[in-house]
Amino acid sequence: MRSETLSALPSAVRLAVSPLSWANDVLEDLGADIPVETCLDEAARAGYDGVELGRKLPRTKDLLAPLLDSRKLSLASGWHSGQLAEGSVEDEMAAVAAHADLLRAMGSTVMVYGETAMMTPGAPLDAPMSQRRQLPGMDVAAYAARLTDFGTRLAGEYGLTLAYHHHLMMVAETFDEISMIFDAAGPSVGLLLDTGHAAAAGFAYTQLIERFGDRIVHIHLKDVRAPILDRVRARDLSFNDGVRSGMFTVPGDGSLDFAPLARFVRESGYRGWLVVEAEQDPAIVPPLPAVTAAFHHILAQFSA
Repeated sequence: MRSETLSALPSAVRLAVSPLSWANDVLEDLGADIPVETCLDEAARAGYDGVELGRKLPRTKDLLAPLLDSRKLSLASGWHSGQLAEGSVEDEMAAVAAHADLLRAMGSTVMVYGETAMMTPGAPLDAPMSQRRQLPGMDVAAYAARLTDFGTRLAGEYGLTLAYHHHLMMVAETFDEISMIFDAAGPSVGLLLDTGHAAAAGFAYTQLIERFGDRIVHIHLKDVRAPILDRVRARDLSFNDGVRSGMFTVPGDGSLDFAPLARFVRESGYRGWLVVEAEQDPAIVPPLPAVTAAFHHILAQFSA
C-alpha cells in the first residue's frame, strides 16, 4: 500500500518525515512523553518511506537499524551543528566523524549542515530575532572556502553530500546571505531548500529554486501560519517563541503553495528526499493526523 501511494512521486524521489512533529530537538518539553517507538510507528502508518534523525533516536547502527528496518523505514539524513564560520576544517572533520559514520552506515547519502557558530550568545533561539548576528560582518570568501573543503572531504571520506541548511537565527537566513555563500562556494556545497525557513525569513522559496536549483540536494517541506509569523516578527519574539506560538506547521495547513516545488522536482530531475517537517507542540497538534494530511497533500501536488 505504501509503495503504491508513493508511486505518484518521480523515480528516485522519496518522501520522509521529521520526528519534530513528535518531539522537538531544542524545546525538550515538547513531546517529552512520546516514546520514539510511537514516532516511528506513526511515521510508517502515515505512509512515509523514511525519517530524519531526531533527539530520541539512537546514535548507533546496532540500535537504530532494527528500529527502522522493522518498520520498513530508511534514514533520510541527520542534522550536524557546524562551526566553520569560526573554526577550522580539521576541527570540523573531527567533530563530525561519529555522525558521518552513522549516516554512512545507515545508507544515507546527504548530511544536513546547520551553521551554529556566530549565533547570538547565550540561548540564541530564545533571543529576539532582531538580535541575530549577520553574515556581512565575516569574511564570506574564506567561510565559503572552508565549506567547500569540508564538503569535498565529507564526500571523499564518507560518501556524503553536504546539504547546507539556510535557517532563521543563523548566518544564512536571508536570500541575499544565502546567495553570497553559494556564489562563493564550490560545487561540493549542496543546498538544503527549506520552504518554511525561506518564508519566515521574508522571501519566496521559489527564489532559491530559480537561482540555485542545480545546487539543491535535499528538501524540507515546512509550511507557515502567516498571521502568527507576522505577529512574531512584529513583536520581535524569539525563534522558540514562534515555535511555541505555532508559527510553523505541516504542508497544507498554512499559507504556502507547494505546487511550484512539485513542478521543480518533476522538471529538474531532482533525485533525493523530500522531508515533511514542522516544529510544533504535539499536545496541541496531534502528530499522526497532521503528518498523514501532509503526506496526502504533498502527493496530491504530484498527481495534479
